[in-house]
This record gives sequence, structure tokens and C-alpha cells, in this order.
Amino acid sequence: MSGSRVIHATDDGWAEVDVRRYKDRGGPFLDVVRHTLLGGPGAEPDLAFEVRYFEVAPGGYSSLERHAHAHAVMVVKGRGTVRLSDHVEQISALDVVYVAPHEVHRFEAHETECLGFVCVVDRERDRPELVDEGDVAP
Repeated sequence: MSGSRVIHATDDGWAEVDVRRYKDRGGPFLDVVRHTLLGGPGAEPDLAFEVRYFEVAPGGYSSLERHAHAHAVMVVKGRGTVRLSDHVEQISALDVVYVAPHEVHRFEAHETECLGFVCVVDRERDRPELVDEGDVAP
């Protein structure tokens, strides 16, 4: 094999993949962790994208944000909601979400179960801009 590999799932995530904080900087989010599976810094240099897994604890949520890059999300565990601009939609396992560039968005877990999702984004991308709740048009 020339760089190809399998990353085995474990009870705690994936072998040799660190669980990291959702964001390096603080912000308005609650109980979210991130695993960068492929395409992270120094890994798989031929990939133009990153594959990441996020897990949101029951009642937790990601930050309300927007950015210039698009991303694709597939829910693989649990249920919750996704906010896209001023619209909130229920999501559960195997639902797929496309977040368009500049779209305000937030993922939130149901109050009684985790929400786990795989997120694919460009490796080179802009940083998210946090959005105040009051700045989103009703």
C-alpha cells in the first residue's frame, strides 16, 4: 500500500484519531467534539477536502455561523435539528444536509440523544463568522 489505509472505528471514536474540541476559540456552542478523519494538517496531502465527524451531546449545539465555503453533512447517529438561515428542519440518521456558501447555520442535538454527523469541507477554506441571533432575518 502506498499511503492508503483503513481507520478502524472503536468504542470511543476511531483508532489513532484524536477527539478535539469543536473550535479552538471559545464561542456560543455547547457540548460538541470533532474528529478529523481524513485530510487534516499533514495528512493525506492528495485530498482537496477534509472529512470530519462531529458529535453533539444531548441538548448541545454548534455555533450559529456563516462562511464562504459550502459543506456537505450526513447524519449518522441520533436526531436533532439544523437551522438554515431562518428555517429549522428536523434531521436524523442518514439525512443529508447541504450548507450553501454564506448560509447562516447551526446544528442542535435533541434533548435526549446525541447527534453525530460526518461533514465534508474543502481543505483550504475561510474561517467562520459568528452570527448573533438578532441578525438573522425572520
